[in-house]
Amino acid sequence: MVDGSNKVDVDKLMSFSKDLVQFLKQDKDVSFLKQCIDQSNSLQSHCNTQYQALNTSIQEYEGKINACKQRTTEAESEAAADAEIDKLQKEFEQEIKREKLLREELRVITDEINGLDHQRASIEEQRKLLKKLEQDQLRAEMKLSLYASVTSIIPDSDDQSKISGHIVERDKKVVENFEFDPSKLTAFDICNNIWKMINL
Repeated sequence: MVDGSNKVDVDKLMSFSKDLVQFLKQDKDVSFLKQCIDQSNSLQSHCNTQYQALNTSIQEYEGKINACKQRTTEAESEAAADAEIDKLQKEFEQEIKREKLLREELRVITDEINGLDHQRASIEEQRKLLKKLEQDQLRAEMKLSLYASVTSIIPDSDDQSKISGHIVERDKKVVENFEFDPSKLTAFDICNNIWKMINL
């Protein structure tokens, strides 16, 4: 349209203008372009609506996920607490069993101690009795020694069915036996015979 000499080709410009007017007069193209713009706007609006709905759904799901995470954490905490309670319960039951065993052992030991106390008391009683018997025997021996030194007669107490013994004369170093049968002599006769032996 414009050459190097700055001259305008009016015919060509007129032809271009006519073509442009003709093009702009075609309603089909404008209508199609408008329809495309409307569809683009509708699609954009639909996409925006879908985006907002999806964004809302995502936020809701994120809230639900966070709630689930919180419940999971609480459940895990409760499960840990339950496990700890079970562990403590088992330890408690074991301690109860140990206590029962210790009580049983204590009962056995107490019974043994009581038995030993009874034995000790019995032994102590026997010791006292033995000591008394020893004292009685010593007293009897002293009496016997006294009687022997005074009467020179040592009675024999092994056989209770008869009265017997020995006559001891220290100076002469003589030992004589004597024996009386209570079934044949009266107590008076036996007593007189013993006095006669003493007075010899």
